[in-house]
Amino acid sequence: MIALQGMQFYAYHGVHPEEQIIGTNYKVDVEIETDGKDSNAAAASDNISKTINYETIYEIVAIEMRKPNKLLESVAYKIIVGCKRQFSKVKSVRVRIYKQNPPLGGLVDWAIFETSDTFTSGCAKCGTALFCYGDKTCWCNESNMRVPTRTLEMLKSQYRGCLCKTCLMSYAF
Repeated sequence: MIALQGMQFYAYHGVHPEEQIIGTNYKVDVEIETDGKDSNAAAASDNISKTINYETIYEIVAIEMRKPNKLLESVAYKIIVGCKRQFSKVKSVRVRIYKQNPPLGGLVDWAIFETSDTFTSGCAKCGTALFCYGDKTCWCNESNMRVPTRTLEMLKSQYRGCLCKTCLMSYAF
């Protein structure tokens, strides 16, 4: 696991218009679980390009914290999407956002929202472990798979999930 905890930002998220004008302090924690192979390769080579770079995680979070949103849920979702698109072989991402002094009519130190998403699953046909993002960034949507569109549609309705490369290639022409 790779984690950054207690990243601090002043941002303008909130349902009330004044929250998006005045802003408040936020803390963000991000935990990323990988398959472990990346960190082993990075450790053996002492090469940062073979692992998840902390600076990149921080930048993903900073970019999303600069964009006002009404809901912390939206911010957290965008951070998760940014992490899964930036890093290959991410098994899961957990995001926790702390909002200081939420306007609730009384004294509250922090409002906290936490969510996570897991991107590992098994091939819907044979069960082999694979990474599936369940969206258009998933590897199975690559145009070089050479599986006819109608066949892909049939497979999606039949199996209701991603197929591993071996199973999917058995339908390629």
